[in-house]
Amino acid sequence: MFGMIGPLGIWEIALILIIALIVFGPGKLPEVGKAVGKGLREFKSAANSITSDDGDKDKDKVTIQAKEEKEIKETKENQDKPS
Repeated sequence: MFGMIGPLGIWEIALILIIALIVFGPGKLPEVGKAVGKGLREFKSAANSITSDDGDKDKDKVTIQAKEEKEIKETKENQDKPS
């Protein structure tokens, strides 16, 4: 299990890196790595913002429900009070 990243072992990862080095060359490889890292960061931040937006919507629903319940209670109290 040591040396395994998901279904890929050490030899598979080494083969992928060697092929990437041959295809992109040693000069472009750092730029490709930087672009891939930036893409992963953007994807992660987008996924986190979507997740946090869902949580905010739930909080907003609770807040709206609380306000509506308060308004209904105040309306009933005002109706019950003699003029």
